[in-house]
Amino acid sequence: MIWRTATVITPFRIDIPQADLDDLNDRLARTRWPNEVADAGWDYGFPLARLKELADRWHTGYDWRKHEAALNELAHFTTEIDGQNVHFVHVRSPKPDALALILTHGWPGSFLEFLDVVEPLARDFHLVIPSLPGYGFSGPTHERGWDADRIARAWAELMRRLGYERYGAQGGDFGSGISTALGAAAPDRVVGVHVNYLPTRPDPDAGIDLSPEDEARLDGVRRLMANRPPYQALQSATPQTIGYALTDSPVGQLAWIAERFAQWTDPRSPVDDERMLTDVSLYWLTATAASSARLHREMVRATVPCPVPVGVAVFAHDITRSVRPLAERLYDIRHWSEFSRGGHFAAMEVPELFAEDVRDFFLGLPVR
Repeated sequence: MIWRTATVITPFRIDIPQADLDDLNDRLARTRWPNEVADAGWDYGFPLARLKELADRWHTGYDWRKHEAALNELAHFTTEIDGQNVHFVHVRSPKPDALALILTHGWPGSFLEFLDVVEPLARDFHLVIPSLPGYGFSGPTHERGWDADRIARAWAELMRRLGYERYGAQGGDFGSGISTALGAAAPDRVVGVHVNYLPTRPDPDAGIDLSPEDEARLDGVRRLMANRPPYQALQSATPQTIGYALTDSPVGQLAWIAERFAQWTDPRSPVDDERMLTDVSLYWLTATAASSARLHREMVRATVPCPVPVGVAVFAHDITRSVRPLAERLYDIRHWSEFSRGGHFAAMEVPELFAEDVRDFFLGLPVR
């Protein structure tokens, strides 16, 4: 592979132009609301009253500058890899010989997912937290082909530039597939992969006797496969089309993301509205709705074997829950945890459980 750019790493500071914030506030003030049938609840989509509540808070009670200042307390950088700008946060552990971890988010998340686990994980690990190509401060992609394998190769190059010879990878949602792809792309450098989302599809040819609990999990997968979520169908088929609406309407972008947070989190550990609005603001202010949606189209691929040790954390309220006997047919499972709390955004919902499990897996691997 030939990288088409120099290996320059540049410090980066978040500084959204005031004109962009003024434009956001103006658009929110002029929102054109649809009607809603009586007693609709969630039957037709995101409830109008709840969305108006969130939009009003975004318009009148949310302070981007406060969150921007807090985010700038972290060390941000950008670099260009394979023709694409890549933004990342780099946090060094006080332990000079600590193992490095690269943490990868998914959609509709961002590097913000890991804010609450930076401090506990940095006690034992150097942390590299990139924004996916097409997301946030990495900016939009400009060509086809940014799938899991290409992103994994970019991550391997990023870690090489930072001087990490051996490191671990962690991810959820798209970050799960990218992390296992990284293990496959750089098995001599990746000591292990930890994921908090690992879909396991029904396999009638597996010849495995499954427990009633595992069969129930597979029934959930079958229902999901038979009733493909509308957002997924749109972003997989026509990401450009939905991108027009989301890039032009902040309330449209808010509803598109807030619905996922509402449906994918454990009701016992909801993500704070301020954190969610910061995530939505990141998509809006960087105009990356369309480019982030394209990843759903690019990510259609078969499972690639991951030859390095894998750790799995299963959270009770995730979209699907992994079935261990099926996962073990594909991966070298060394660590498996089941949690009674938490959902799809585990690092934000239950950061203490998430950080402890990540630490246990990587510190429990053989001497590197």
